[in-house]
Amino acid sequence: MSMSYVGATISIWIIIVVLLLLLGWKLMDWIWLRPKKLEKVLIRQGFAGNSYRILYGDLKDRAAMREKAISKPMNFSNHIAPRVIPSVHHTIQNYGKNSFMWLGPIPRVHIMDPEELKTVFSLINDIQKPTLSPLVRLLVDGLAFHEGPKWVKHRKIINPAFHLEKLKDMEPAFYHSCNDMVSKWENMVYVEGSCELDVMPFLQNMAADVISRTSFGSNYEKGEKIFKLQTELANLVLQSTLRIYIPGWRFLPIKSNNKMKEISKEITTLVLGTINEREKSMKAGEAIQTDLLSLLMEFNLNEIKQHGNNKDIGMSIEDVIAECKLFYIAGQENIATLLVWTMVLLSSYSEWQEHARAEVFEIFGTKKPDHDGLSRLKVITMILNEVLRLYPPTNMLDRLVKKETRIGKFTLPAGVMLGLPIILIQRDPKLWGEDADEFKPERFSEGVSKATKNPMAFVPFGWGPRICIGQNFAMVAVKLALSMILQRFSFELSSSYTHAPTAFITTKPQHGAHIILRKL
Repeated sequence: MSMSYVGATISIWIIIVVLLLLLGWKLMDWIWLRPKKLEKVLIRQGFAGNSYRILYGDLKDRAAMREKAISKPMNFSNHIAPRVIPSVHHTIQNYGKNSFMWLGPIPRVHIMDPEELKTVFSLINDIQKPTLSPLVRLLVDGLAFHEGPKWVKHRKIINPAFHLEKLKDMEPAFYHSCNDMVSKWENMVYVEGSCELDVMPFLQNMAADVISRTSFGSNYEKGEKIFKLQTELANLVLQSTLRIYIPGWRFLPIKSNNKMKEISKEITTLVLGTINEREKSMKAGEAIQTDLLSLLMEFNLNEIKQHGNNKDIGMSIEDVIAECKLFYIAGQENIATLLVWTMVLLSSYSEWQEHARAEVFEIFGTKKPDHDGLSRLKVITMILNEVLRLYPPTNMLDRLVKKETRIGKFTLPAGVMLGLPIILIQRDPKLWGEDADEFKPERFSEGVSKATKNPMAFVPFGWGPRICIGQNFAMVAVKLALSMILQRFSFELSSSYTHAPTAFITTKPQHGAHIILRKL
């Protein structure tokens, strides 16, 4: 055996050993050294929480608390945080507002002070949304999850589609979707004058129809398959988020991974089909429609043309597909969730239902609600704000510190997650008064600024540069639907209603919303 061959073999083994040592060091740093270093930094600044447990942190406790919380309903109360975010509520109860918990090897610090919250929402370059795991990205992606130049580009292209004048053009589609639903309800109560039903699936289908008509120019029947697939995919993704994320895990050919990829591929194919249809009509010179997809494609094409047909400037077809999938799931969830909790609360607080109905009849009578009238609904705006305060669609927001950042009196190192428990901030007695858990829309009679000691305590759609782009879209749709319901029905909670708020994409009733409808 030649000396050169022996030397080469030794060199290869040395390289292998070095690589293994580096890999081992990185692994040790990820699962132990870095978490313990961050833990010391947080404790030194006055934060408190459980000691880090290797790899899993608090994930096992988090999953167990959630299972226990959703295993049984609660008495009717607006104090829902222990059931909706049980592990966060437990941590803050035990360790105070300046507390942290472990999402695997990553510490998540709770931010509840309004001024600190303002800083978090403002520093969009230093504090960003955490990178989605590849499995979660199968369900959602798009503008809400982009950062940096890509977010700027997408926001610029998409923003015009959500201007108020564009929303005004979509109101006929809102009306048709809402009218279809209330007409079904009228047929159901026609014989007896009243009926009991779970309104949640009706509201979800109506919201889905709104999204299909306004986003893609089609009705619910055409988009039904996408909604069903997204719900199935959301269930699988939720289960994956309750486990520790291990790089490369998604490549394992296990049943859940294969199913998630299969569903995601099917959704993409369906959405791509709609996009291709729209492209053909645009190339054929047909008039630009008023749905969001048409507007998005028009604005994207204009952006590309303005820069000399440079396609790198605009959005790719993959980007458009991601934005469409986000339209579907975010729009439908926010509209349906806000409406279902509004009906539940107005069923429980009949005096506010009467106030709202009186306002609707004063402004619209029995006529079709119009744009100008919707903008003058003061009582209904107060009610919706109070519902958003108590039952925000998004109960918790996460942000990641990208570099060492000063937030209030704290200096947080890169790698720390920030947890913004919206559901707790919006019912903090120090900010809202001792009646913070009570449904009192009158607190918003003079607007948000007078309703609380700090306007930053009310952020159901976020705040700052990254405030939800679809906020006005959702509010117009909900106001119109609620006005039409109030014009035709009175309603109250059924004895079979079970109060069980739970977090699944948004905060929603776990067992539906059983309500008795009466024709006016």
